Amino acid sequence: MDTDQTASAKAAADRVLELEAELEAAGEAKVDGAPLERARAALHRWVDEMTGVVVSPALGRVTLIHPNGRFSTISSPELPFTMTLPDKNRSS
Repeated sequence: MDTDQTASAKAAADRVLELEAELEAAGEAKVDGAPLERARAALHRWVDEMTGVVVSPALGRVTLIHPNGRFSTISSPELPFTMTLPDKNRSS
């Protein structure tokens, strides 16, 4: 990650931590180095183990279905659109 990306990531992480502190909920940020790599590896394993996914662009949400039947949601204005491919079988 270049210096500008690292600075932007740290600024974004600081904003999230400040919001969590207002809710009296602790958080921790990992924006570079080995801690970020460990977090990225854990996230990849978590995603790789999913057994299904529901993509809801209109809601800005992706729901991952896990092997135990539970689910986790990711709220994002961009991720659902990134995951949605045009349906070639759907008529316009």
